[in-house]
Amino acid sequence: MIECIPAQIGHLNRITGVSDTDCISNLRMDRNTFGRLCHLLKELGGLRDDRHVCIEEQVAMFISILAHHKKNRVIGFDFWRSGQTISLYVHLVLTAILRPHALLLVKPEPVTENSTDPRWKWFKGCLGALDGTYISVMVPNGDKPRYRTRKGLISTNTLAVCDRNLKFVYVLPGWEGSAADSRVLRDTINRVHGLKVPNGNYYLVDNGYANSDGFLAPYKGVRYHLKECGPASERPRNAAELFNMRHTKARNCIERAFRILKMRWGILRSTTFYSVKVQNRLIMACFLLNNFIRSEMINDPIEQMFDNLDVGDMAAEADKEECIDTVEVSSINIMEY
Repeated sequence: MIECIPAQIGHLNRITGVSDTDCISNLRMDRNTFGRLCHLLKELGGLRDDRHVCIEEQVAMFISILAHHKKNRVIGFDFWRSGQTISLYVHLVLTAILRPHALLLVKPEPVTENSTDPRWKWFKGCLGALDGTYISVMVPNGDKPRYRTRKGLISTNTLAVCDRNLKFVYVLPGWEGSAADSRVLRDTINRVHGLKVPNGNYYLVDNGYANSDGFLAPYKGVRYHLKECGPASERPRNAAELFNMRHTKARNCIERAFRILKMRWGILRSTTFYSVKVQNRLIMACFLLNNFIRSEMINDPIEQMFDNLDVGDMAAEADKEECIDTVEVSSINIMEY
């Protein structure tokens, strides 16, 4: 053990003590953010230095598994630790991250009456967007039919809510992949500590959910993703298509948040070999760490990468005038209003 100590210290220093570039590449956060995370887990998560493994090394081993989806044997080889040691601290750090979940999840602010945001000014009182995403999981053979999605993948249906700043407000992992989005939402609302929507506020949802109090869905049977109709028909032709276009531009924040989340954590992009209970806890930890990184890191390379990809789309949207250019007869009776 004494002979291994220099190699253990040297590997940790290469990750967290040389440059922010190396730290971001390995742990998805810079050195300052990593230090604050270790301090948070010590003060609020109950994590403590062990006789032979410090808090920084414990957290680094856990984050490496999330970021690159490496097996315990690989992490043990990199950090010069046994597989039993890696497994022990994975569960300790996971528990420490989940304890301050109330602090890491944000409280959304509604869109104000005087908002000038071009994406959100049309939705006064809106808190953000809600949607579900499929994350691959490993389950026993007897449970695979329940976890099989409509595309044939074995996944869990994870419901998430984010605010306008792409920070997650609520996360519910664990539902089988065969469960409908509306059923997952009903369970979320009925839970004791589930999602709470104040009166007068609402979240944007897609057509997989019902249009009801607290949840605003787009018009059904009306173009929603305008680009699928071809470049000659992108402009809205009536009020319903104009509403749907503004709706999809604002609700895109949840889709973008999911892309950043899965790009950051490799463990969410493929099946793990943990039990279903541990997998759900790991999914929750990924959401919480994503919020922490977005709050602490000023320059996030993953977010900047998506910003560069969206520049062309934003420029194209700025050139288009959001107006109705044709008049069509509506099948809706005006007396219904």
